Amino acid sequence: MDTIRALVADPSAPGRLSLREVAAPKPAPSEAVVTVEAVSLNRGEVRALQTAEEGWRPGWDLAGVVAEAAADGSGPRTGAPVVGLTRQGAWAEQVAVATNLLAHRPASVSAAVAATLPVAGLTALRAVDLADTVENRAVLVTGASGGVGRFAIQLAAQLGADVTALVSSEERGRPLVALGAAAFAVELPADASFDLILDSVGGDVLGQALQSVGPGGLIVSFGNSSGQPTTFDVSRFYPRDGARLYAFLIFSELSRSGSGAHDLGRLAVMAGEGHLDVGIGREAAWTEAADVVEAFWQRKIAGKTVLHLS
Repeated sequence: MDTIRALVADPSAPGRLSLREVAAPKPAPSEAVVTVEAVSLNRGEVRALQTAEEGWRPGWDLAGVVAEAAADGSGPRTGAPVVGLTRQGAWAEQVAVATNLLAHRPASVSAAVAATLPVAGLTALRAVDLADTVENRAVLVTGASGGVGRFAIQLAAQLGADVTALVSSEERGRPLVALGAAAFAVELPADASFDLILDSVGGDVLGQALQSVGPGGLIVSFGNSSGQPTTFDVSRFYPRDGARLYAFLIFSELSRSGSGAHDLGRLAVMAGEGHLDVGIGREAAWTEAADVVEAFWQRKIAGKTVLHLS
């Protein structure tokens, strides 16, 4: 086929999105063409959509079936069910995906479940792995009811961590106990001390985290959902002997490692075996994307948001 349908940035349209005919993907030798069945939303791509120029193609997470295997022989074969991610353009009927970011999807894992895994799951997995160990360690997850937070709680708890979930309300915190959080908090206790802090909120929360990390501890900063700058009392941070603040961007992390396929496959297997609750809050057809994206941006959806391309 010469053309496919895709969701494209359109500043004049509702939700700034239009469904249009675009050129079919032309894969590089190390890319497979995937027929997309489902995608999930992340705040980074939706934030970019708010100011994107006409014609920009959003979309990171995807799940589907390989329509054309990579010419260099790498990656899953034609017909294989897969999960993967791209830097943009996943909200389309077909997309070319680098095979080092494409993993086999077990038969027990639906396209909708798989589509929630790439950005949020890999961010949580790689962030937790940055600590030497979390077994019997105190771990704080901020913005814990979000996609990354839910995965991070489960992954850290399964490795033996004592996890505290920082949330905006008790209503958001209570369900996280069932996922493995030992406790949840709406405000960080003044005398708290943590070995690992995973922060996506920024602003004052990150400032408090810098004063709550223990000696030799690690803070991983991977977002700023508050949209606010961070200030902190440095005299309360530097005595925390050897504590570190780590700047985390998932695509940069994946570029440095050379491959996210292995870890993405691990997450898919865990989901298939019932070890990960992906927490889908809303599913809709991609023809409803404008309304769904608006609800997502306004934080009216709890949990992951999935669009089906059937």
